Parts: sequence; structure tokens; C-alpha cells
Amino acid sequence: MRPLLLHLDHFGSFREPVSVDFSDIEYFALVGPTGAGKSTIIDAICFALYGTVPRWGKENVIAHALAPSASSGKVALVFESDGRRYGVVRSMVRDAKGSVRTKEARIDELDPAAPLEEAYEAVVKPLAEGENVTPEVQRVTGLEYKFFTQCVVLPQGRFAEFLHAAPRERQDLLVQLLDADVYELIRQQAAREEESAKQAASFARDQLARLSGASEEAERELSERLAALRRLAQGIDTDLDLLRAREGDIRRAEQERASVAERQSVLSSLRMPAAVPTLASAGRAAAESLDGLSGEVASLEADDHEAYEARAALGDRAEPMAALAALDARERLTGEAAAARTAATSEAAALEDLLSRVAAAEQALVAAESERERLRDAHAAADLAQRLSVGEPCPVCLRGVSELPEHGGAEPADLEAADRALAGARERAVRGRSAQAKAETSAAMLAERATRLEAELAALPAPGDRAGIEGRLAAIAKADEVAAQARTAVRAARGRLERARNDVQQIERQAQTAWRTLETTRDRLLVSGAHEEPPPPLTREDLHRAWTALLGWRDQAAEAGRAALAAREEELAQAGARLDGERRKLGERLAEHGIVPPRGASPDQLGAAVAGTAAKVEGALERVREDRKRAAELAEVVTEKEHAAKVAHELALRLRANAFERWLCAEALAILVAGASETLRELSDGQYELALSDRTGDIEVIDFGEAGMRRSARTLSGGETFQAALALALALSGAVARGLDSIFLDEGFGTLDPATLDTVATTLERLAAGQERMIGVVTHVPALADRVPVRFEVKRDAKGSHVRKAGI
Repeated sequence: MRPLLLHLDHFGSFREPVSVDFSDIEYFALVGPTGAGKSTIIDAICFALYGTVPRWGKENVIAHALAPSASSGKVALVFESDGRRYGVVRSMVRDAKGSVRTKEARIDELDPAAPLEEAYEAVVKPLAEGENVTPEVQRVTGLEYKFFTQCVVLPQGRFAEFLHAAPRERQDLLVQLLDADVYELIRQQAAREEESAKQAASFARDQLARLSGASEEAERELSERLAALRRLAQGIDTDLDLLRAREGDIRRAEQERASVAERQSVLSSLRMPAAVPTLASAGRAAAESLDGLSGEVASLEADDHEAYEARAALGDRAEPMAALAALDARERLTGEAAAARTAATSEAAALEDLLSRVAAAEQALVAAESERERLRDAHAAADLAQRLSVGEPCPVCLRGVSELPEHGGAEPADLEAADRALAGARERAVRGRSAQAKAETSAAMLAERATRLEAELAALPAPGDRAGIEGRLAAIAKADEVAAQARTAVRAARGRLERARNDVQQIERQAQTAWRTLETTRDRLLVSGAHEEPPPPLTREDLHRAWTALLGWRDQAAEAGRAALAAREEELAQAGARLDGERRKLGERLAEHGIVPPRGASPDQLGAAVAGTAAKVEGALERVREDRKRAAELAEVVTEKEHAAKVAHELALRLRANAFERWLCAEALAILVAGASETLRELSDGQYELALSDRTGDIEVIDFGEAGMRRSARTLSGGETFQAALALALALSGAVARGLDSIFLDEGFGTLDPATLDTVATTLERLAAGQERMIGVVTHVPALADRVPVRFEVKRDAKGSHVRKAGI
């Protein structure tokens, strides 16, 4: 995996969009002060690929991805892997509760020929979205998250610790870094496999015990019984045909009996309608009532016409009603006009008295105001006289005062009492003026109303004779009453006439229905054709006589039918006895073969019982054969699972011993030290190699500058220690993942002395020159940064982190 272009938008401390171009870089440094955001750029690469960052402490935690003041953000990375170009994008959003979640995630294959600034748009094909992005990244890079953080982003300070660790501590670190604890998982899985195999063997033994009845003898017995049943099935066809013939005889006898019973039922249901005996007399009475009511209706209609003519001669009621209303209005207006004129005169007299009281109140107000002004001037003069001095100018005339005025020593009257008297006079004057206005308005309204009522009264027509008008209205009311009584009598008579007509029609319909019922019943009896004597012929003269003749014939036919029904019952009983005998013989034969058919079974049911029994025996035989086969298979399963349990038990025993872990870590350490030794030899110009102590198991250094002397790795200088630790780190990364295209070192270089720092810088330069991979270092040490050909300067201010590309 080789990064080409990284884009950050509100990620971590980067609160503004920024892009970092790695496309033409082999060796670079991220430089800047502590806390500027250098490691955040490496974090962004890791987050874009895997959705999490090692520094955040826990996988799948993305709360730190978004800048604290941002509501949304995005990280995008263009990278190459195995000769192909890919683009991965992850965007974040902060919800209403303040939680950060991934809004979008996708990875696409990009066109490698497209310009880098247009790479995100040059999509060849989409590869994955959402939760499927991280697995797809692992597939295209060949690196799982844990290997990426061990091999591409090297853990800070862990490998110098690994170099100097005691054997027990180194073993623990190897178990962690190389995932050697997988063998403990294998041991646990072996223990589970052992338990599972034991359970499977126990279950198979239980199943085998349930198949104890599946023996060779049981199979032979079932085979013999199946052969006997098949012979029986082939030989009972004649017996079944005889039973079917007997059943046919019974069905014919039952049909004949049913036919006779049906005829008897028809005869039994023959009944004369209840209204037939009285229909003739009822019809005559209804006709007579209809004639009488027709005459009564004609007489009442004549009376109604005469009453109508008499009422019409009296004329319309509206004219006398209007004249009477005019008399009432004249009397009402006369009284109202007199009352209004009296009220207006009274109100005018009261107004005159009120005007005199208002004039007196106005005069009292003027006098109170004059008294108030006089007292105010007196008080002001007395006050001024107290402040005058001889020779000083007078405030009023502006002339010099020659002598002081004399006021006799008496105090003026109380000014507040004058104020209260003035306020009282003013209030009485206001009330008087208000009462005057109301009285004038009321007097004018009353005078106007009296004038209006007198005008309405003068406009009314001359009065008429009240007694004559009321007499005419009484005559009209009496005529209306007589006409209403006549109309009511006519309606009642017409209702009785209509009901009489309905009665006549109903009697006629009943007679017609009774005739139709008689004809239908006789026709049905003729169609049956089973009676010795046919029903009597119909004559439509007397309905009651015709029904009586038919019922007499019915009684004679029913007696003959009862005798025929008894004969059919006897035939049916004899046929049933013959069938029972044949069925009993066949049942005894079937019982010999263990077949018990249901009571009263038909021939088809008996044949089906034989076939069903044979099928059951055949099924039982097949199950015995399958059970015998299954028993053999279960015996093999028991043997196989018991062997598997033994193997799993032995594997768990071998892996449970601590010696296996020591042996495994020793072998892994020997391979790592051999690989690291080759790298260290190249980094140190052939001066150093690494080896394991045979006595203590510590990592030692072979110093060829001292004739191949072996000494502890703890005796190395700082720069030499960095070379040895880096060699081990590269050896470990080579053991975990092959074909790495980039590596990022987030080591603490600030604690190294100048000589050691020079050695470290030289080592990194050789590593960058001699390896076909991108090398990136994170440092805030200027002496190291100045020797890196490409630098990305990271700074931070109040607006967040910023990055700028610079070179030597």
C-alpha cells in the first residue's frame, strides 16, 4: 500500500480542508512543534483505510475523528496497491445528541492514467460501501488492521524495548506482536472439539440402542407376512364382487321403498286450505258492503260541494281583517301620541328650572375663581414684603425701595380652603352643564316622537264600523268550520270504501290461490302414476266440493300405499341379512391375517384395508432394513467420534504445556534475529550482526570492528540501538506481511544526542535509498528534519492545524 493523495476536511485538529500530495515522494518528514498535528496526518491515512486509529485506544471508536467545533467532516485517500489505483472516502457527521457517526464510506477502483487532482472522479468501478469498505481494503492491500499498525505504522518505542527485554518479557511481547496466542485459541478449540466428539459419540450410541429391534429375524418375519398379504389380496376379488352384488340388491330395494315412502309423504301433506269453507259467504258479504259504501260516499261528496259554495259566497277573510287591524292601530297611535306630547311638555318645564340652576352655578364658579386669585396675590405680596430691603430694587417695578410696606401684621386667609372651594364650584358647574345637555336632548327627542306619532295618526284612513266587521269575520269562521267537517266526513267514507274494495280483492285472490293449489296437487298425484285409481276430475263450480272429493280419494290411496311400503321393508330386510352373512365370512378370513376392518365396511374399504395392511407391513419392513443400515452407520460414527475425541484430547494436552509456547517463541525469535542481523549488517556497513545468547537467551551484538566479539545489546550507543531496534522492526514487519510499499516511523527522536541523531539520520537515508518503499518519519527535531529531502511543515493556530510542503 502506497499513499498518493490525502484530503482532510475537519478531521481532528484540521478544521479547514487541506490536501497532502505524496505522489512523487520516496522519503519525507512530518515536522513541527509538539501538538501541531503531525501524527494526525498518519492517523488520517489509517482512518481512511480502516475507520479507526491506534492512538484512540479502542477499535471502532470515531468520536475523535471530527473536530470538536465541526458538525461534519471527511477523509479521502488515493493509494496504489499491487499496481492498481484505489480511492477510499469516509465522511462523518455529529447528530443532535452530539455523537459522531459515519455518514458515508466507500472504496472505488480508479483510473491510474487520470491526473491525480482528478483521481476521485476517475472511477473505473465501485468496490464496496458502508461496513464492507474495511474488508475490501484488507483484500486489496493484503493487510489486516493489526498488521497495518505493526508493519506500516510502527508502534512508537516498542522495538527498543523488545531489543532490551528479558527472555520472559520478550516471549510475552512476541506472543502479542506475532499473535502467538492463537495457539491458546487452538488448544481451547481442541478442547471444544473433544467435548463435541464425545457428545456426538454418546448421541450415536443412544441412537444405536434405540435400533436394537432392527434384527435379521424381525426382517425375515415381516418378509413372510408381506408375502401372505399379497397372496390374500390376489384371492379376495371374487368375494368382494359378491359383496358388491349384495349391496346392489339392497340399493335397489331401498330405492323402491323410498319411492313408495315419497308417495305416502305427498298424500300425507295434502291439506285443504283453512279459508276454503267460508270463502263463498265472505265474498258475498264483502260485495254487499262495497255497494252500501259507494252510495254513502256519493251523498257526502254532495254535502262537501254545497259547503264549499256557501264559503266562497262570503269572500276573502283578508279585507275585514285589514279593516279591523286599522281600527286597532288608530286607537294605539291616539294613546301613544297623547302620552308623548304630555311627556314633552313636562320635560320642557323641567328644563327651564334646570337652566336657572346652571346659571347660578356658573356665577358661583366665577366668584370662587376671583376669590382664589385675590388670595393668591395677597399671599405673594406678603411673601415679597418679607424679602424687600430699603435701597434695593423692587422685583415688580424695578425701582429702589425707599420704605418697607405695612400689611398690618395680619396673615391672609387660607389659600388651600380657597382651592377646595374653587374645585367644588367647578365640579357643580360641570355637573349642571352635563345635566342641561341631557335634559335638552331628552326634550328634543320627546317632542320629535310626539310629532311623528301625530303625523302617523293623521295618515290613517277614516275609521269603519267595528261591530259590522267582527260580524262578517264570525260568519266566515262558521262557514270554514262547516266546510272542514264536510271534507273530513268525505275522507273517512272514502277510506272505508277503499278498505271494502281491498277485502273483496283479497277474497278473490284467496279463492284463486286455493284453486291453483288444488290443481297443482292433483297434477302432482297424476304424474306419480303409482296409484291404482287416478284422482277425481276437477269442475270449477264449487271450490269446497272439489277439495272434499280430492281428500276422499287421498284416504283410499294412502291405505294402499301403506301395504306396499310394508312389502318393500320385508324385501330390504332379507337382502341385508344375505349381505351380513357374506361380510362375516370374509371378515373371518381377514382376521386370520391380522386385518380388522371397520364395522360395516364396504367392499372397496375391505380391499383398501388389505392393501393398507400390506403397505404398512411393507413400510415396516423397509424401516427395519433402513434401521439396520442406520445401525451400521452409527457404529462407524461411534468409532470415528471416539477416535476424534482422543486426537483432540492429545492435541489439547500438547498445547497446554508451557514448553510449547517457549519453543514456538524461541523458533520465531531465532528467525527474527537472523533476518534482523542481515538488515543490521547493511545498516552498519558490516560492523554489527545480532545473535541469541545460548546461555541466557538474550539478544547479543557481534561486533566485527572488535574481531567478532559478542556483547550485550544494552552496550550499544543510542544511534546503534536505533539501528538494531529498526532492524528488528523491519524483520518483524517482513515476517508479518510481505511486499510493503511504505512505512511510517513515529519514534521519539528528541531524546537522542547529536552523534546518535546523525547515526539515525544516516540509517534512514540508507534505508530510503536501498529499499523500494516510501519512508515517512514524524519528528519535531530540526537536525533530523533538515536532512530529509521533503518536509511537510505542520503548524497550529487558533483556526486549527495547517500543513505546507517544503524541500531542502
